[in-house]
Amino acid sequence: MTEPYDRLPVAVVGAGPIGLITALGLTAYGVPVALFEEDGSLSSDTKAGTILTRTLEVLHRYGVLDDVLKASLRIDEIGDIDRATNTPSATVRTGDLVEDTRFPFLINISQHELEPILGEAFERRLPGSLHMNHRLTGFTQREDHIELHFTTPGGYAHYTAPYLLACDGGRSKIREDLGITVAGQTFEERYMLVDIEVDLDISNPRDYPYLAYFGDPDEWMIVVRQPHCWRFLYPLAAGKNAPSREEIAEKARRFIGDVSGLNVIGSNIYAVHQRVADRWQDGRIFLMGDAAHLITPMWALGLNTGVLDASNLPWRLAWVLRGWADESLLAGYEREQRPVAARGSGHMAEAARAYMARKRSGVSAMREGNWGNAFTRGLLGVRLDVDGTGDWSMVHIGDEPTAVRPGDRAPDLPLFGENGPVHLHDLVVNSFVALYFTDVRRRPAVIGPESQALSRFAVSRWDAPHDSGLRRHALFDPGGRVQRRFGVDTDTVVLIRPDAHVAAIVPFDPNGHRDIAAELYERAVGRAIPTAT
Repeated sequence: MTEPYDRLPVAVVGAGPIGLITALGLTAYGVPVALFEEDGSLSSDTKAGTILTRTLEVLHRYGVLDDVLKASLRIDEIGDIDRATNTPSATVRTGDLVEDTRFPFLINISQHELEPILGEAFERRLPGSLHMNHRLTGFTQREDHIELHFTTPGGYAHYTAPYLLACDGGRSKIREDLGITVAGQTFEERYMLVDIEVDLDISNPRDYPYLAYFGDPDEWMIVVRQPHCWRFLYPLAAGKNAPSREEIAEKARRFIGDVSGLNVIGSNIYAVHQRVADRWQDGRIFLMGDAAHLITPMWALGLNTGVLDASNLPWRLAWVLRGWADESLLAGYEREQRPVAARGSGHMAEAARAYMARKRSGVSAMREGNWGNAFTRGLLGVRLDVDGTGDWSMVHIGDEPTAVRPGDRAPDLPLFGENGPVHLHDLVVNSFVALYFTDVRRRPAVIGPESQALSRFAVSRWDAPHDSGLRRHALFDPGGRVQRRFGVDTDTVVLIRPDAHVAAIVPFDPNGHRDIAAELYERAVGRAIPTAT
């Protein structure tokens, strides 16, 4: 008997970090995956090295953060260093995010160290599903499936999948074969990325932040402390040949001073792009990561913007494949993520690049107020266009957290349930969640049909009385901390999606009989909630 197409593994082509994280996300939702990589091993190049706070939350949701943290260096400060005086001119302190996330920090880890961790985690979950040495030669899209064709060391291989996710990089063959154009530019200057062993702690103490930006109109440098070395990134003028190791060492010393024991251990030169595909979906095929957008690698916005794609699409595919949502839900992926990449991360990275060369006096994403700067730089401030009105943003400003709006990422704070403390993001790992901010002493009507797709909780600073009938569905909010962070009135319902973004915020009648959560769910996914059987 032939397996129904919607039960076959989703095909992910490209086992870079975005392909690996996407595949892990699908497995976290119980979706079978086949991951294909044309090379015989994962990347060994010196590449991206900073993981932002929002990416840490995504890795936690997909169950791989602990392994990544073990191999990483955690940082709570981003420094802007004045080149002329070699002293900090500005700093971003991520510790101010404790009212927003369990992970008020960034991490430094090189891509060639990150990928094996993600690959091993995927292999443990789905042994034999990572197919190396598989080069895609073509594909055919049918009404209800995709047929894929590969060459391998053992000959030709053919696979069938319900969906194809193109994570095959900036030179995406899938994008090219679909005839999707890419708008933007490739800059004449390239970037030089160098790993250097040098003791800046004891022999040559410098006390730089672990992520330091040295801006200068003549030459600028980004210095990043990696777990086992220091990484230096700087522009290489158009037409200039790759520098020798001696020239690299001399360049580093112009920024960090005359130090002893400096050893260049590796380098990489890569082109700088600002390009975005004009469409990200073609039927059952989706572009993700660099295949969809190439972002100037400033403020770590290249890789981390791709992780936003890997956060947005997997839950949608899971809901459609489970029959919990209409297939139109998948169109929301491009609608929400494309403006973030094209006009959000793209413009922000370009402004930061110009600021590093002191071609402009500042970056609009950086204002007065450390909380807003840390929230924005960690990508926690991304507001998605959840209702198709064009309302999206990436920038928050000020010293104090602002009220949550539809499209915002929900703050990840603790509440207390029947069995102890639970964080908000853990509640939404595998379902929508409706939070009814209310007074449980008044026995509000917050319970609806049981469903795996939608959980409901009454959130109150009053612990639910044992005779209320609400204990199993109540979350104690001491002092109203969570309600205050959301900035909502009592008797308000907040619907949160599985990616932790807020789908809707509306008032409700605690004495009414209308199932407002079910209505909001149906509006979000195009199908009524599936009831428990």
